[in-house]
Amino acid sequence: MAKNERKTENVVREELRGLGYYDPASDIQIEEQKTNIAALKRALRTGSKSGKGGGGSPEFIITAPSNPDFVIVIECKASTKDHASGELADIIAAEAQAESAAARAKRVQRYAIDGALHYSALISKEMNVIAIAVSGETLASAQISTFLHSKGAAAPKVLQTDKGLPIESFLSWDELIRHASFDETVQRLRFDELMAFSRELHDFMRDHAKLTESEKPLVVSGTLIALRNAAFAKSFDEYKPDELQREWIRVIKTEIEKAEIPQAKKDNMAQPYSSISVHPELGKATKSYPKGILNELISELNEKVWPFLSIYHDFDVVGQFYGEFLKYTGGDKKALGIVLTPRHITELFSLLAHVGKDDTVIDICAGTGGFLISAMHQMMKATTTEAERERIRAHGLVGVEQQPNMFALAASNMILRGDGKANLYQGSCFDPAIADAVKKHDANIGMLNPPFSQSDEDLHELHFTKHMLDCLTEGGTGIAVVPMSCAIAPHPARNEILKHHTLEAVMSLPDDLFYPVGTVVCIMVFTAHKPHEQQNKKTWFGYWKNDAFVKTKKRGRIDLNGHWAQIRDHWVDSYRNREVHVGESVSKRVTAVDEWCAEAYMETDYSVLNQDDYKSTVKQYLIFQLMNDILPLPEKEDEDAL
Repeated sequence: MAKNERKTENVVREELRGLGYYDPASDIQIEEQKTNIAALKRALRTGSKSGKGGGGSPEFIITAPSNPDFVIVIECKASTKDHASGELADIIAAEAQAESAAARAKRVQRYAIDGALHYSALISKEMNVIAIAVSGETLASAQISTFLHSKGAAAPKVLQTDKGLPIESFLSWDELIRHASFDETVQRLRFDELMAFSRELHDFMRDHAKLTESEKPLVVSGTLIALRNAAFAKSFDEYKPDELQREWIRVIKTEIEKAEIPQAKKDNMAQPYSSISVHPELGKATKSYPKGILNELISELNEKVWPFLSIYHDFDVVGQFYGEFLKYTGGDKKALGIVLTPRHITELFSLLAHVGKDDTVIDICAGTGGFLISAMHQMMKATTTEAERERIRAHGLVGVEQQPNMFALAASNMILRGDGKANLYQGSCFDPAIADAVKKHDANIGMLNPPFSQSDEDLHELHFTKHMLDCLTEGGTGIAVVPMSCAIAPHPARNEILKHHTLEAVMSLPDDLFYPVGTVVCIMVFTAHKPHEQQNKKTWFGYWKNDAFVKTKKRGRIDLNGHWAQIRDHWVDSYRNREVHVGESVSKRVTAVDEWCAEAYMETDYSVLNQDDYKSTVKQYLIFQLMNDILPLPEKEDEDAL
């Protein structure tokens, strides 16, 4: 009996219908055999599988205006024998080779996977493509293969779940996009685009809105909160400039009131937004922006940022914008000691702590919430039930932040994700009432980036570190990123820390990690409430100076070649197994008076050194000597020559 491809298409339609793709309330658009979307028309203009130059026409093309980054294409074949022409690697290789037009046409016309990847290769020049190949006339007999071809990538890859399993069944739009969002190539591309937009937004806010550096991230976070309100997201363009300003703050307060947090915290959070809501420039209409400056800001954030935030839940968008805006401040870039932790380091902390679904994580200097968001992401990945996810939301994340504006940003970050907001405290982490409240959460993991370079000795970074450890349960893991001076300079706090806690590991990080701020830092890992001497164990030291990020003039430090993931995994694996490698790591018994850094104990791997390394080191040493007035000055008669 002849196979009928129309039956396969009906199977697809029924499955899509059951998964909500045809729901009138959603903005998902399903097109068959053709598209009215300009970018896709361009991509498919000469994409006929026959190779004769006509337009390409996948069976199904699925898009959603709320998420313009992705498109789903589906190719159907009636017989499972026509699912693929061979192994995936061979199909991908054939796409890249100088295959004859006739052979290629025969292959992509006959086989579902070959046809789906043919279209994904064309469309991936414009956007990220999820390509689905379906063969078989019934759901029970169907073979389903799902691929991701990220924008600009040379080749597709099998799309996997967040658990690392290939997707071989139909999933909802949200689930497919969520799994695709874990792909590091997609994330890096989207992050680069977002940061480019943040620079444009900074210039617009400076030139037209006349906002201060501290007000800019509040406008971003407040607008994102307002866009959570579906009615506001649809109607904001209809308001007059002065009316929009009043509606903006009303909706923000409404969304804050919906949050399941104590009223006092709601009031504290809303106050910074209230002061901005009366900013005179935001309500102005200009010749270039007749609907007003605030309208333009909301429109841009709705188009460029909201879709990103709705997908990448592990991403501290507000923090990234804050850090980007901070680069442009004309004053001290370390205002009040604030140095935001780079995203790849917050991720690294969660992996070093081996954060799981049953853990409770605290950050007593939460900032915008970067550590908590990364921890939450790792915790959620490990869940399998809604009850587990609800435990994380209600009890898994605890933060303290003293500055009102920063507290508002951290709280907004949590509200934007619907998670963890009930356990944020505003005030000093040393306040006895706040400290007692934090301890009641029985947190077993602590993460910390304390304020740097404070003149008050009582606020030394190591005092924050000890306080974090004191707030953990016995045997808990505490991780802090602190200036290298904490590891090499004597300080009474080191004695106090080791009297009660164990120094497990110290990792020296890249010198320019916090660029443009010049502080050199390290990571310290402790086990809480286990006195160091009683453990009678060595401390592990890692020399983690190369994270593959490079400094760029306009984009800061970026993973230019995409090597971070491999380096990260190597670092984490080395730490967990306490591996010792020449030039990379070493184990050593240390006390409070010893140096806590790999450089003090590690053997040099001379096999990787060359003459240029020697010359560079000698030059750096001489410059150091001169800059610190260590070398003797010339005699009096030669001073004029200097």
